[in-house]
Amino acid sequence: MTISEPQKRISEQALTVWKIAASLHSLVVWVLAGGLIAITILFDFPKWIIAAAIAVAAVYSYLFIFLLPTLRWKRWRYEVREQEIELQYGVFIIKRTLIPMIRVQHVDTQQGPLLRKYSLSTVTVSTAATVHEIPALDMEEAENLRISISRLARVADEDV
Repeated sequence: MTISEPQKRISEQALTVWKIAASLHSLVVWVLAGGLIAITILFDFPKWIIAAAIAVAAVYSYLFIFLLPTLRWKRWRYEVREQEIELQYGVFIIKRTLIPMIRVQHVDTQQGPLLRKYSLSTVTVSTAATVHEIPALDMEEAENLRISISRLARVADEDV
């Protein structure tokens, strides 16, 4: 029996949230590059260091603000079935995870300031060994999913 690839996507707003978070991280890289440039000028180090610092910061920013969030969003899928939850995610290496409903202990939703600003929530599914996340779902969808998984996990537990 083959299980088809999960079909449900996370919110497209996840792209915006991930790009904002990456921009904040990139800001740190640019500050470090600026410090390196200042030291290079102050101590009369070779000028290629300035070009290298700018190039590294620019490449970092492009990768983490534009390229990786888009690839990450395109790959993220999930599916909640009666007997299991399937997650598929990754950028270059695609990972598929099956979580049996019988192993689900509890389900939570969480949101930080960025997710809250864009009316998104992350659903966390806890088992005895691990915690799995379905990131950046619309708040209503996240709440419905939390309730649905909880209900299915209860039914799976009763069947044992």
